[in-house]
Amino acid sequence: MLTVISPAKSLDFDPIEVDTTAPRFPEETASLVRTARRKGIKDLQALMDISEKLARLNRDRFRDWDMAPEKPAIFAFNGDTYTGLDAATLSDDALRYGQEHLRILSGLYGLLRPLDALKPYRLEMGSKLSTRRGRDLYAFWGDRIAKTLTADAEATGAGWLLNCASQEYFGAVDRKALSLPVVTPTFLEDKPGGPKIVSFFAKQARGAMARFALENRVQHPSDLQGFETGGYVYQPDRSTEDAPVFLRPAEARTAA
Repeated sequence: MLTVISPAKSLDFDPIEVDTTAPRFPEETASLVRTARRKGIKDLQALMDISEKLARLNRDRFRDWDMAPEKPAIFAFNGDTYTGLDAATLSDDALRYGQEHLRILSGLYGLLRPLDALKPYRLEMGSKLSTRRGRDLYAFWGDRIAKTLTADAEATGAGWLLNCASQEYFGAVDRKALSLPVVTPTFLEDKPGGPKIVSFFAKQARGAMARFALENRVQHPSDLQGFETGGYVYQPDRSTEDAPVFLRPAEARTAA
């Protein structure tokens, strides 16, 4: 099974002694960096809906791109999904397996392997950055991401794509160009008014599910039913093969 996750806005670029690999869309990334370089601070504020301080930071990042530090993507992203993934504690074996079976969707890089060299950036997939290919990044990436995922699945023998990404990022995967079935888990929290998705917890759970898939070398959706990290319990009556549902009781959430 091939797994995809979203990137994170928060980054950690403390040095780490891990060899990196080269991202696979260097020309596309360079083109987007050139486009972003032409944007002023006010433009970046509007494009990303961020503060002037953050816009200035990212203006400087694009301007100084060639001199920017690099770090393996799986260790550089630092958001809620990556708290659940906890890459720093993955075994060498799981990390090697992840290099072949885990992919990170990215507005700037398209599709990253865990050890691909990442430079500090901010550019969400939903950004309406206009290029010659269209009005936003979905148009820019087109079917490239889906075709690469299909090729990766064929190379590794994966028969399913485990979608642990957000809707914003998985929207960049052209389903018509994707030649393998998708399984998308849902993570619910037991609440007084009934089970609900809580974004913060769902993001962490998606990262934990990605880790579970790596450590257990998950091959089929049925293999996911054993996921219990954080106190989640598989719900057979709410689930289908391609849409498994996991519910966490309130007491398990408190304990976690």
